[in-house]
Amino acid sequence: MLSFFRHTQTNDLQRSSTAPLLTLNAFFDEHYFPHAKATKRLSYHDWSIYNTHLREQLGSYRLDELTNPVLDVWVREQVVKGYKRSTINKHIHLVNRMLNLARHWGHITGYSKQQQNIKKLATGDYTQRFLSEAEIDRLLKACRANSNPFLYLFVQLLLLTGARKGEARLMRWRDIDLAKRIWTVPRSKNGRSRRIVLSSAALKVIDDARSKATFLDLPTKPECYVFTNPQTRTAYHSFYAAWFVARDRADLSDVRIHDLRHTYASMLINKGVSLYEVQTLLGHSSMQMTQRYAHLEPNLLHQRTEIVSDTISGLGI
Repeated sequence: MLSFFRHTQTNDLQRSSTAPLLTLNAFFDEHYFPHAKATKRLSYHDWSIYNTHLREQLGSYRLDELTNPVLDVWVREQVVKGYKRSTINKHIHLVNRMLNLARHWGHITGYSKQQQNIKKLATGDYTQRFLSEAEIDRLLKACRANSNPFLYLFVQLLLLTGARKGEARLMRWRDIDLAKRIWTVPRSKNGRSRRIVLSSAALKVIDDARSKATFLDLPTKPECYVFTNPQTRTAYHSFYAAWFVARDRADLSDVRIHDLRHTYASMLINKGVSLYEVQTLLGHSSMQMTQRYAHLEPNLLHQRTEIVSDTISGLGI
């Protein structure tokens, strides 16, 4: 259906006759991706999205042909295929960024009402999944029984620190200060380093990881990874294969690894920890990100109102 628009759309762009008529594939390969590799920390995400969802579908179009009718059909086809709206929005973000840079660099000249940034799809309220104590117990037992030597310790650490899976997966021994009970993440999701406060239980997990590494004859030098893959002797690429097995065995097929971070936050709030403290512990760059957990506070807020009522109720009698 996309090809229909390519041959029937009217070209109302105010193009310069000297502007290079690059295809989207040529622009990505020759201009955008070299720039992304130099300026973005995780440029391989762009590479994966482009090659999977854009190269074949839109890559042969010239930049001036990528009008809203064409792009709207591209979006709609992804919806029909059953992609999650949040996933499609990631694809939309990449297209918008590429077209904006094409304009900025002069590959698209002039202005057209038919070539505006694509609007992202509405995704509804942010959904969160929190594990109960019984579910955590089932999950940890399933992880302990898993053949992966580090899955149990990895999942424990995420539950005890609220760390992101990538932060834990790439943790090195040199990042841990046992005396100060601090784990320093050299570069977090927002591009800055952050410090994670370690509880006694988290320290025990790290100590167990060292014992496991020694048992498996894996290196524990400062530059080595805490969770070293015995096969590759470097960091695990992911824990997904083992995670899916353990998760399903625990009858928790709807739980994602990232939900362990949500669970950590919910347990803190339900124990009376303030949103500001949760923001600090999770390493959120803004309070807005932490506000998604605010709905967990009602019972705590009711308790707080009693502080004033106890004082006022005895006055004026």
